[in-house]
Amino acid sequence: MSRIGRKPIAIPSGVEVKLDNNVITVKGPKGTLTRELHKDMQISVENNEINVVRPSDNKLHRSLHGTTRSVVSNMVNGVTEGFSKNLELVGVGYRASKSGDKIVLNVGYSHPVEITPEAGIEFEVASNTKITVRGIDKERVGAYAAKIRSVREPEPYKGKGIKYEGERIIRKEGKAGKKK
Repeated sequence: MSRIGRKPIAIPSGVEVKLDNNVITVKGPKGTLTRELHKDMQISVENNEINVVRPSDNKLHRSLHGTTRSVVSNMVNGVTEGFSKNLELVGVGYRASKSGDKIVLNVGYSHPVEITPEAGIEFEVASNTKITVRGIDKERVGAYAAKIRSVREPEPYKGKGIKYEGERIIRKEGKAGKKK
């Protein structure tokens, strides 16, 4: 049995959970998230807890059990605390600035790159080289952080580019000169 799937999800005070067949809506202090879950997963809300039960032991249901529980747990955490991803710009002249709600990246191209957030996502530029992506939906926060990183991914020779905070770039040795 899935160890993660069996754990009940505690509903904190101030969070409201509605269940309509396989559509779950979680409403909290930071906002509202709605998601359609797989029709086979059985979700129940009782005693300020959410439980996810799988109907059988076949491979599909086993694979969905822990995933469904994690998705619902992330929804509850998102509307209470929110999620954030931190990015760092590494390289001479690489910098980020905030213009309104969008960020402008100068990362070695002939032109600045502008990225506009969609609703529910916000950017924060702490310094010229640090960007924070915040939101209540973990999946979308990660997707926007990946979108920003993809503008200039870190290269393995000098390590220049946009990387996640704490990410370790595996370095390569440069071209060896002629041996005499």
